[in-house]
Amino acid sequence: MTPRLPVVVVTGSECTGKSTLAAELAERFGTVASVEFVRGYLDCKGRDLDASDVEAIARGQLASEDDAAARASNVLIKDTDLISTVVYAAHYYGNCPQWVERAARARIADVYLLLHPDVPWVSDGQRDRPHNRGEMHRLFRDRLDAWHAPVVDVKGNWDVRRATAFAAVEQLLQREQRT
Repeated sequence: MTPRLPVVVVTGSECTGKSTLAAELAERFGTVASVEFVRGYLDCKGRDLDASDVEAIARGQLASEDDAAARASNVLIKDTDLISTVVYAAHYYGNCPQWVERAARARIADVYLLLHPDVPWVSDGQRDRPHNRGEMHRLFRDRLDAWHAPVVDVKGNWDVRRATAFAAVEQLLQREQRT
């Protein structure tokens, strides 16, 4: 049986640098990062998402995470996880399928790096609500707190964000080595 790797999730509202930071963490710690499945899914769909997409997005996110876990070494970095699906489904559609919530709770990470929306908005054709980042940040924080997930707040300029994230992962790996 393969030992379980520690898991770090980079999460938060849109346009806070999650994908960039996840890639930098993976490089720094010699591992891989799962991709945020919904971005590719939306590109392929070619039109706005609706409630009927939630389960397909959740299955795709799980597959992305499982693929990365099979290739990871030392630590698994996730560019978001199912908690994002839960938060956005509840926000946009009023609910989330129970199996998605159960799967998200079953996969709570060892640490969540919650990126604050205190960096400039960058439009990319998918991100559509720069004015809602604060509200979405609060929804992420509320969900993580409700599920007693371990959170490290990541805010400030890019250098500070990077240093905070690197230190959090190093601390997690040191804790794992002691156990």
